[in-house]
Amino acid sequence: MSITTDDELLGMKKVSEAVALTLKEMRNYAKPGMSTLHLDEFGGQILQKMGAKSAPFLTYGFPGFTCISVNNEVAHGIPSAKKILQEGDLVNIDVSAELNGFWSDNGGSFVLGHDIHGHQHLVNASKQILSKAIANIKGGLKIADLGFLIETEAKKSGYTVIKNLTGHGIGRSLHESPSEIANFRDRYNLNRFKKNSVVAVETFISTQSTIANTLADGWTLVGNKGGYVAQHEHTIIVTDSKPIILTEMNEIWS
Repeated sequence: MSITTDDELLGMKKVSEAVALTLKEMRNYAKPGMSTLHLDEFGGQILQKMGAKSAPFLTYGFPGFTCISVNNEVAHGIPSAKKILQEGDLVNIDVSAELNGFWSDNGGSFVLGHDIHGHQHLVNASKQILSKAIANIKGGLKIADLGFLIETEAKKSGYTVIKNLTGHGIGRSLHESPSEIANFRDRYNLNRFKKNSVVAVETFISTQSTIANTLADGWTLVGNKGGYVAQHEHTIIVTDSKPIILTEMNEIWS
């Protein structure tokens, strides 16, 4: 969507606050020994208290309030009572929601407890690359050029990117135009970022894989070559200069 009124700006700020605070609280609440279902239900309660509704459930009928992916899962992990979090796990939580007709999306990967498996470098790279990417976004920038920046920074850190998962426009629905904000230079994408538009920008930084494949459950994505993936995501408003980061209070950069 494009922000044209104060009411639209306020609506986007409110829903972004809901998803950002939910992500932050879920990350702080997660503990070894906890099931991902319990963590998801905790997040769902926060969304409900703020009047927000789960976007993946509303849009796709996803079996959970949030997506929680663990270790080799790239994205869209289904919350489960059988999936128990362990010390050192690489955990990704993706929270998106609708509130009063406005939609926002954010996510973040983190190491649970002590980094006994050495995932922190990957997580840090993903955070830093997202920060650099967002700092470069302004009206008129080619989306393909942003993808080139992300992939170049990933390579500098010794990583690859997942090419079939992308950021996207958002605002009046979960996925809007531009439909693909890729993590690599897509030479066929001639679109540019537009001033006042709302987009969800996300990194998918990988140790080995370049494509995410869907498992038999129809939801969970894993890498085509194995390894691990870190994702971080903010919903922003594009301006002529520095973007407005609507979900900044999720504190994924803290």
